[in-house]
Parts: sequence; structure tokens; C-alpha cells
Amino acid sequence: MSNPDAPPLCLPTTATATTTNLPESQHQEQTYRLDSIDSTITIRQFPSQGISFQLWPAAATLVTLLDRHKLRHHPSNTASPLSSTLITPHRRLRILELGSGTGIVGIAAAALLGAKVTATDLPHALPNLQFNVAANAGIFEPHGGAVEVAALQWGEKKDMEAIGGRDEYDLILGSDVVYHDHLYEPLLETLKFFLLGTDRKMVFVMGHLKRWKKESAFFKKANKYFDVDVLHTDTPSNGSRVGVIVYQFLRKKKN
Repeated sequence: MSNPDAPPLCLPTTATATTTNLPESQHQEQTYRLDSIDSTITIRQFPSQGISFQLWPAAATLVTLLDRHKLRHHPSNTASPLSSTLITPHRRLRILELGSGTGIVGIAAAALLGAKVTATDLPHALPNLQFNVAANAGIFEPHGGAVEVAALQWGEKKDMEAIGGRDEYDLILGSDVVYHDHLYEPLLETLKFFLLGTDRKMVFVMGHLKRWKKESAFFKKANKYFDVDVLHTDTPSNGSRVGVIVYQFLRKKKN
């Protein structure tokens, strides 16, 4: 969901990279260290092109927590609050990422969990998303991970069915997806489709940095359909009054 006037959301280092149909002089790269597998992910972004082309604070938090989960058996590591959501017996974890943007969370999940990830966004964001997936295949493939890229307009049933339907996934991930208020309802419709339309237990894990009071409208509506719990809260940084919060959405329990 592109907004050319959106401010940069992190401070990446400038690097050289080629691109197609995007302003070459405006690209930047950010690296993320994955300590648990001794690897580094490199992500290409174009902040001037809108929110789908830049890195978000909540994405970095989810990557850190996924890395901590991988390190959970190390004596010096503290447990990740995501660990309870990442256990699926006897088969590879299947993950759907909503609003993937640059793809950092899905790529990290594939590398750290050996998961099969479907990274989704609107069509205009897919070329850069696919570029980042291909550029980091050498990181996640040796660990048994796989990432495929697909278009998904929230709330569109044909798009949701095209990427596998309700029973295809074990876990849904999203980072800073509660942004534009006109997309609150489509996002909720998407979550209802995947989480409420199956008898299987499925969880949506969302990293979120609060920006506006209006966001409370999304959570008020979400609480009608889901049990929403806080899994983790970051300490505020970079002058912010609040830190990233990671939420868990589950289908409401029947009384």
C-alpha cells in the first residue's frame, strides 16, 4: 500500500544495486544479522516509493524474536515469546505473511524455521519483494526454507483462495499492517477468512508500533472476533514514547 509521502521508518546504509522500473538512484540496502544460523540477510528498499518499499520497526522486532526462538536452547539465551506459536509436529511449518513489503520477515522465517512461506502484497510491490527473495535464497534454502511470492488484496476472496485457502497455513505473520484506516476492515476480513473459516487452530502474530489514536478502532473491531493478547513489548527507542508490541490473535473461545 504505497504512500510516497510516508517518512522513512529506519536508517539504512546506502549501497549499490540494480533495479527494474524503480529509480536506481534511490535504492538503499539494510542488513540483518541472524546470529542463530551465522548468516546475514540483505534487503533492498526504495523509501521514496512508499510504505511497501521500506523497512518497518515492527519487522525488525519480529526478526529478532524469530532469531531468539532459534537460539532458545543456547544456555545464554532467554526464551522467545514467539516459541509457543511456532510448534507444529511432524511437518514443515507453513506460514502466510500479510503486507510483506520488502520481505524481511518472511525471508527470516524461512531461514530460521525451515518454513514454507507465502509472502504477499499488492501487485506493485511484488517485483522488489521477489528481488529480495531471490537475493537471499542462498540463506534460507540451505536451512530447508522456501519462499514464494503472491499478490493479495486484503478482503478479496478470490485472492485469498488463490493462495491456498483456509487450511493451507499454520501461522500468519504481519508487521506494521495497521496503518491506513481505510484498510482496517479489509484486513479484518482477511483474518476472519483464514482464522475463523477452519476448524484448525491458527494464530496471527502481528508486530505493531502505535502511531495514532485512530488505531484503537481496529483493535476494538478485532476483539469482537478474536482473543487478542500481547506476547511481547519492546523498550522504546530512538526517541519514541512507545515500543513495538507483538500481538497474538486467536479465534474467540466458545462460551
